Amino acid sequence: MKLANAPLAGVRIADFTIHAAGPFCTHMLSQLGAECIKIESLTRPDAFRKPHAVYGRMSAATFDQVSANKLSVRLNLKHPEAVELAKQLVSISDITAESFRPGVMNRLGLGFEDLRKIKTDIVMLSLSSCGQSGPDSHFAGYAPLFGAWGGLGSMTGYSDGPPVEMRHVMDHSAGLHAAVATMAALHQRRRTGLAQHVDLAAREVASAMIGDALIQASVGDTPVRPGNGDLAMSPHGVYATSQPDRWLTLAVRNDSEWHRLLQLLGRECNDQRFATAQGRVQYREEIDLLLTQWLANCNGDDIAKRLQQVGVCAHISWNMQDIASDPHLRARKALVEVSAVDIPPRLAVGAPAQFGRTDEVGIRSLTPALGQDEDYVFGDLLGLTSAQRADFQAREVIL
Repeated sequence: MKLANAPLAGVRIADFTIHAAGPFCTHMLSQLGAECIKIESLTRPDAFRKPHAVYGRMSAATFDQVSANKLSVRLNLKHPEAVELAKQLVSISDITAESFRPGVMNRLGLGFEDLRKIKTDIVMLSLSSCGQSGPDSHFAGYAPLFGAWGGLGSMTGYSDGPPVEMRHVMDHSAGLHAAVATMAALHQRRRTGLAQHVDLAAREVASAMIGDALIQASVGDTPVRPGNGDLAMSPHGVYATSQPDRWLTLAVRNDSEWHRLLQLLGRECNDQRFATAQGRVQYREEIDLLLTQWLANCNGDDIAKRLQQVGVCAHISWNMQDIASDPHLRARKALVEVSAVDIPPRLAVGAPAQFGRTDEVGIRSLTPALGQDEDYVFGDLLGLTSAQRADFQAREVIL
């Protein structure tokens, strides 16, 4: 289903991306109304169509999430005629997106210089581990590597513990950055008529998130993992309550909120070390010990509600069941129910933004079966006859 008035209505994407980071980028663009044509083959389908034990999932949940709204066609890019069909598809598209190692698209004859010859104003996105140039550009990588190599993992975790592995947060962060950069390139094309090649390195996305720590390091300081702490606020953390796995997230910004917290908890604190925000930050470990003792017998949901009522930032750290049953998210369609012939009704993550004067954005169709949209793409868009398609399939050009 096309959305005539969506923000990216009329934009078409030839999507060669695989795994999670690149597909999440094109998924975001598709939720904004772009028509996204995913290009795979039977011999080399997207790895996330299959169970993926590396990510702890023995079903294709990841693929479902990043491939909704997309159309699917098969092209065996090892075959020169399939490459020519891919070029025809690019010629009627606005954006080409890929997430292979640098050099793969060039070897296929589908690099930026190849594509701009057939589409002079093409916007091409290349999303890779370390970028298209530089001494490390040949390295492959997955989400844990992006966070580790980019330094974000080193700044995540407790000061007395190891770095914490970053998983899907890095794939999706890289994909989101890629979507923003691609839209900027699309805007530039509309202003100038010029082609643009967007080169995004997932590793550099991670480094972009730790600017404060990099500044510290540049002046000779040694940044430490802050755990749940904050440089300017205390108490600031996640605290156990009387209910199993109902952790209270709490952030106290100033003296007034500190006194309101004490009053609500029915506590007095005459320790002068905690009289000022600076003192509370300096003695944050002692503050955390007090809060741990005070909150151990509290009902987490109740105390969070009461703290919010008096203007103290607090909430339970929600689990997935909390999210799935939240009426607020459903009302805003950040969670939507989807179904298909072979799929029972279930929740999916909708668009995280709404637009006041446009068509509704978000999920319009579920994960495509491999090659399910070839009548439309090869027939209606590229004008192939049934006989031509049958010949291509017999010769494994379309496979």
